[in-house]
Amino acid sequence: MIFDRTAAGSVNPRVSDACLDAVLEGSPLGILISDSDCSCVYSNIAYQNISGLTTEESSGEHWIAAIHPSDRQLALSAWRDSPSDRAPPWHEIRLLRPDGSVRRVRLHIAALREGGLANVRYVHTVEDITARTESEEALHAAEEALLEQNERAQVTLDSIGDAVLTTDRLGNVMYLNHVAETLTGWSHDSALGRPIAEVFNIVDGETRRQAANPAQRAIAEDKTVGLAIGCVLRRPDGTELKIEDSAAPIHDRQGRVSGAVIVFREASRSRTITERMAYLAQHDFLTGLPNRMLLRERLAQAIGLARRHGKAVGILYLDLDNFKQVNDSLGHEKGDRLLRAVANRLLTSVRATDTVCREGGDEFVILLSELKRPGDANDVAKKVRAAFETPLLVDGREFRVTVSIGTSLFPQDGDSADAMLREADTAMYRAKADGPGRYRDSSAGVNIRALHRRPVGEAIRKVLSRDPAGDASRKPERDSPRAGLLSNQ
Repeated sequence: MIFDRTAAGSVNPRVSDACLDAVLEGSPLGILISDSDCSCVYSNIAYQNISGLTTEESSGEHWIAAIHPSDRQLALSAWRDSPSDRAPPWHEIRLLRPDGSVRRVRLHIAALREGGLANVRYVHTVEDITARTESEEALHAAEEALLEQNERAQVTLDSIGDAVLTTDRLGNVMYLNHVAETLTGWSHDSALGRPIAEVFNIVDGETRRQAANPAQRAIAEDKTVGLAIGCVLRRPDGTELKIEDSAAPIHDRQGRVSGAVIVFREASRSRTITERMAYLAQHDFLTGLPNRMLLRERLAQAIGLARRHGKAVGILYLDLDNFKQVNDSLGHEKGDRLLRAVANRLLTSVRATDTVCREGGDEFVILLSELKRPGDANDVAKKVRAAFETPLLVDGREFRVTVSIGTSLFPQDGDSADAMLREADTAMYRAKADGPGRYRDSSAGVNIRALHRRPVGEAIRKVLSRDPAGDASRKPERDSPRAGLLSNQ
């Protein structure tokens, strides 16, 4: 029995206490009663379930230990303030369970006086709001994510180069991005809710008759459709634009058509974009030089022309020496600027008919087309090396750059683009092994010419062996291997 209610006229104490105990134990709210010494004298089953404490564990001052350390001061303040006349507020605090889990609760503490301050009891009412709080936080997070997604979609639609316009199922305008506003001449607010045929007013460029609207066709036919050829977009000020477009139906979650989206652009701008994309596909984004794809295309063409006209083709494969040190010490941004400076220096070192390409990283390739003689590659290599004797100036800082060069020639070193590049690449690594700033030519041409000379040498030896006046023991001198195009070995 918790409260002694034996005053005259009261109900039967036995019945009263039994009813009170039943109410307390059956309450879905956690209830803890503390005395004036802040010691727990009672806790119901609901509180024990919420806190994870048994009756013994929650007795005495241990109830305070069940409160999260960061919230204990708030709970003690609520306990001290509860005897005041003002209505005690609810406080949201956290309980730290023995297993380490945390429950979020609403705490209400009310003081009950029974015969003076010495007999004050404090009733702690605890409501478990963990599930509700987590649901609210999840809902808030979902709302924030949806808002962020919508904002991201809005930014994306406004940043793309194409115009985007959407309608509802009845064909009324629901959205225009910035490009669509510019091309149609309608602002988003003024176009909202208007019929698509009014905002996206298209006519036949020759007959001047109203053309079928692609959005209405997409909705009616439930498929992606395109604008008829020769149509133009007529704007409110009377000006007209040649456009290209496509429209597709929008479906709801049940798969039903709920509207349409139109993506359109100026026809002339479309050609510009196509040309720009083709350029980017064949050129290095950093230096603007032709990339490896365009190099192989031009090299194959140069070999075909040289084969028909009896000319030579040369490849210079270049690698910057110790470039990694620049990236490691000064950063990739400075390294990129140095690569651009190298590219510009290479362009000034070759003929207008030659092609300077960036193979990747710090490797460059120079295609020497229609050489009159193989020795011309030697001249270009000398010029390239001489060009780097003058330091490069990048952001006011001087860089002394050396390059390792390997070469290959058509037809001596290979009769295909892949073979020539492979031989030049191998020669470049041989040059790099000799030290910075070195040059090597392909060994393939040397080996082929040695094979061609072998029958001649054998014939000479046979003649000398049959000549009585000759010294049969004397061997003819072998031709020395061909020296590199640059003598740095």
